Amino acid sequence: MEDDERAAVSFPFDRMTVQRFRETFPRAHWSDRRKAWLVPGKTAWRRIDRWMAREESRVDPYADAKGRDAFEFEPILSPYLGVDRQGFRIKTPYSRKLVEEIRQVPFARWDGDNKVWRVPFASYENLVDRWQVIETEAQRCEPEERRKRAEARKGTDQERTSRLRAAERKRRRIPLPADDLPPPDRPIATTAYGIIVVADVTGELVEREEIADLYPGIADDHVWGSWRMPSLDELVQTWPSRTEPGNDERRRGWWLPTLDELRVARRTARARERRATHQAPA
Repeated sequence: MEDDERAAVSFPFDRMTVQRFRETFPRAHWSDRRKAWLVPGKTAWRRIDRWMAREESRVDPYADAKGRDAFEFEPILSPYLGVDRQGFRIKTPYSRKLVEEIRQVPFARWDGDNKVWRVPFASYENLVDRWQVIETEAQRCEPEERRKRAEARKGTDQERTSRLRAAERKRRRIPLPADDLPPPDRPIATTAYGIIVVADVTGELVEREEIADLYPGIADDHVWGSWRMPSLDELVQTWPSRTEPGNDERRRGWWLPTLDELRVARRTARARERRATHQAPA
């Protein structure tokens, strides 16, 4: 989480809270799509959690007492939820979906010392609204459930397709519409492989019958192109598209990436280059 380039945070709206937030995070901006504030920076989560901890002391004591009473009257009974004098503790297996869901509960914050999520009593109603999704995802992420799903996939068409996809990715090739090729040596977004750079177009025609399971949307003439992962420098220098890709662009399989897509790719590239530096021989 701490390596994220942006962190999303939500909290109950009131003018003074927003003012304090903007003073602490002057580079933050509001996202209508995510209904949350977006804070840039690799340490955004840590800074947000410290701010959340301070803000908890400002929570209306009546709201806190109301949430505590609501829990006592109709408690959430779950092995993933505990309670102490500070409020609620949530401890679950990790998944990105869980993190995103818990972060939508107002004033939820990560307690790194105790490896739990902290939620104040005042946010109980919001926690109740999201708890079914949180608990269902937590159960799905238990190691035993992961093993069961892996066993169930063995010998199935799903496993066969998964193996084919993995093998196809290693070939670093992608079918491209013969009459609508992407710009060469420029990062583009694709349905199949995320943001890549098309290094070469071979001109070899794609036999649709052979790859129908992997690329079901192909209808017109396509040719094979070879691709590589873009470098961080290329991603930083790429000018983002100002519009979201339309249906036609998604059907053809590639489009110019948006700023949100580039941010995710830059974050991944930064982590990849950092790993490569650490693994390089001295």
